Amino acid sequence: MAGNIPSCDAHTPIFWRDDRMPHVELRKVADGRKVCYALHSHTHWSIGAITGGHSTFVYRNDRYRVQKGTLVLMNPEWAHACNPIDNQPWAYLMLYVDSDWITRLRYEAGLLEEPRWQDIATAVVTERACYEGYCAMAECLLDPERELLDKQTRVVEYLSGLMQVLAGQPAQPQPEAPHTLRELAHYLDAHCTDELSLDDLCARTGYSPGHLIRVFKQHFGMTPHAYLVNRRIQYGQRQLKSGAAIAEAALSAGFADQAHFQRTFKKLVAATPNQYRQPSAARRASVK
Repeated sequence: MAGNIPSCDAHTPIFWRDDRMPHVELRKVADGRKVCYALHSHTHWSIGAITGGHSTFVYRNDRYRVQKGTLVLMNPEWAHACNPIDNQPWAYLMLYVDSDWITRLRYEAGLLEEPRWQDIATAVVTERACYEGYCAMAECLLDPERELLDKQTRVVEYLSGLMQVLAGQPAQPQPEAPHTLRELAHYLDAHCTDELSLDDLCARTGYSPGHLIRVFKQHFGMTPHAYLVNRRIQYGQRQLKSGAAIAEAALSAGFADQAHFQRTFKKLVAATPNQYRQPSAARRASVK
């Protein structure tokens, strides 16, 4: 059966996961003054609610000052960061949603012409109803006494309604990266745990080192090295969620030692590997 959320200090992030709902994951931070992110991206779509205080939301080339009552939205692979302002208190809830799952939801609702991901133009939402609905959904997910069907219903209802609201705002097409850079990104994805050199990448693209770094950052929001490290941490997250020990996850993700993995993990995830691998709600709760 689902367990109660353990007590923790306000700086400790709470992660909620349930194997019966693998398409969503929730993170809660009650005091984010010590939560600082380096620029990073996700393979999934993300939506967060600022539930207290103020923070700075950096999203590709834009910067927003966000506060309680604001929702922030992040497309897959778009570089971003959200950090406190002058050590002022801030709190948030962040929902990570599988991109294929939300794509099917949008397609089945008639919001997409084909079942293929389409970027969402909106970065910030301030409508009160959207914010309050999000918080109610998150509260439901975090409550170990709520039934699975209730949680599934809340997620589908809320995200379906939000997608309808956002559908009237046309997507802002981003310039597509040249084929050579897309191929290089796929190569980095497939070989993220390997030791790669700039010479290797230049040989694959035919670009000079300076040009490669510049155009890759222009299209992906980070340098090839930062992109590679980001992918390694994502790989490590999958290992931790599957039950791997931290040391095992560190080595399999391509890090020389556990200490390096832990430092980098905290820099990009703003949580320790141990905090991340032990979600606060039972992962396999019995159906009531």
